[in-house]
Amino acid sequence: MTTPAQHLIFDADDTLWENNVLFERAIDDFIDWIDHPTLDPAAVRGILLDIERANAAAHGYGSKVFLRSLHDCFERLAERPVDEADVESIARLTVRLANHEVELIPDVSATLEELGARHDLLLLTKGDLDEQQRKIEASGLGHHFRRAVIVAEKEPTVYEALVRDEVLDPDRTWMIGNSVKSDVNPALAVGLGAVHIPNVNTWALEHAELAEGAPRLLLVERFADLTLHF
Repeated sequence: MTTPAQHLIFDADDTLWENNVLFERAIDDFIDWIDHPTLDPAAVRGILLDIERANAAAHGYGSKVFLRSLHDCFERLAERPVDEADVESIARLTVRLANHEVELIPDVSATLEELGARHDLLLLTKGDLDEQQRKIEASGLGHHFRRAVIVAEKEPTVYEALVRDEVLDPDRTWMIGNSVKSDVNPALAVGLGAVHIPNVNTWALEHAELAEGAPRLLLVERFADLTLHF
């Protein structure tokens, strides 16, 4: 099944490539390394998540902010500042993040190739500008998109600005991503369509309840299934 040409806006992290799973592995290693004498792993994760929430609000997203959160968590749990040895140890736990390693979601490249032959593709991702740009370059996917836009946060006003700047027809525009909070609900809020592709590794801070009763909401299980709808 095909439709008239659409404007398809794609999220990047955890939609085109795995991202949060790298952070989760680093958190597991951090918890093992810190080996807290009284708190279990779930409790340590809860403390770290609260710190991440505060740092994301104050400093944004990305591996540098995550590293800051690990340092803050260590200081809270150890009740002392990080020293040089601690800094080196935490850096080793996050080396894969620092290297901006990219692991593509299955079938992404082929699916984008097919969709790009009949639709207008854009990329919208949030986070540190330089870090996100490096990941786009490392992915080898940048050529599929007419434009890649990197923003600090994905809010309804960001979607409105993108529609205005790119002269998009909202009735033919869809946001595609894994995050209900950042991809789906804000797009629906400004009258765009939204496609939710769940990822079991989605960051806890990106979880939200799906907007109810939205007429232009699609749920697909696999990235390749997009070709069944567009």
